[in-house]
Amino acid sequence: MPLRQPDHAGFDGPLMLLETPDHRWFGYAEGQRGGLLITNPDEVSIMLQRYAKLRSQALNPQDSR
Repeated sequence: MPLRQPDHAGFDGPLMLLETPDHRWFGYAEGQRGGLLITNPDEVSIMLQRYAKLRSQALNPQDSR
């Protein structure tokens, strides 16, 4: 993320998105006391949108150096 950016879509914490060979999506969120596997398609959709927002806010590889 750019250093001058005061907030971004990743402030809610880390997330992982998993796609199965048959194209089903799952999410995984981790906190201080454990992790949570997310299978509800509506909740996974929110995580996919958050990931897309993070990608749009992130620096490109050249600027990351």
